[in-house]
Amino acid sequence: MNALDVDSVHAFVLVADLGSFTKAAAALDTSQAAVSVKVKRLEDRLGHRLLDRTPRNVRLSAHGMSFLKPAKDLIAAHDSAVAGLSAGLRRIAVGISDQIAGASLPDLLQRLSAFDPGLVAEVHIDSSLELMEAFDKETLDAVIVRREDDRRGGELLAQEPFGWFASPQWEYHPDQPLRLASLAKSCGVRNVATRLLDKAGIAWKEVFIGGGMTAVGAAVAAGLAVAPMAHSVAPVGTLEIGRQYGFPPLPASHVVLHSTLADQISREAIKVLAAAFRSRNVSGVQGATARETPTRRRPNRG
Repeated sequence: MNALDVDSVHAFVLVADLGSFTKAAAALDTSQAAVSVKVKRLEDRLGHRLLDRTPRNVRLSAHGMSFLKPAKDLIAAHDSAVAGLSAGLRRIAVGISDQIAGASLPDLLQRLSAFDPGLVAEVHIDSSLELMEAFDKETLDAVIVRREDDRRGGELLAQEPFGWFASPQWEYHPDQPLRLASLAKSCGVRNVATRLLDKAGIAWKEVFIGGGMTAVGAAVAAGLAVAPMAHSVAPVGTLEIGRQYGFPPLPASHVVLHSTLADQISREAIKVLAAAFRSRNVSGVQGATARETPTRRRPNRG
């Protein structure tokens, strides 16, 4: 058997992880057709079908499941060998909004690490507002945030639906103020939600503030309060109760990437992270993107 082409193996791993040729192509900044050719070339080289393709999804075949771990090991060994030629590990500082990270954060970080073992990612979780301020001060190389106010630019990754979430045991008493949980008084989601409640004439009071989305989610799951949250970060077992109780609909939120990374390897790693956010896009914005339009570029931290 001839030697395997690393680029083809890499394309296969991305399709397997992201479950889509289109998303893998976006991560590699190439076309879906080019990714298909690479995967087909790999399958021909191995003599086995690795992926079962249907009009709606892509799944690993039995041979594909057996090959996936060795494929990842090959990519990791290749990247480690290349990284060994450089002066040291590459470091980047990445910010991800607490409102959109959710329970998928460990998987997102694992994908980033698996893509390039020679890349050390310093990850910051905070509000979109705080992360954008850090990005503007050039203390973060890239941020994935909710689009705040009228700020434009960046790359549109997804459009996240928001709703009012509560535990199944929660009870609404219209004669009492609605009990709310929120991140902080400066939180953009909190401010939009409370303005809509005021406009609808629904009294409210905050009974839980701060602690991050994990803490807010715990307060909601315990039945302590209701919280305006993205569907993707709502705790398992909670319910969207807005329509049932006539609460004002919450607008969807744009999830955008801002990046000033200059070197190709680090930019490709961020593309893999961005593709993971696209993969959970619910509202069909994928691909309808404002292309990345940073106002400046600077080298990553060495």
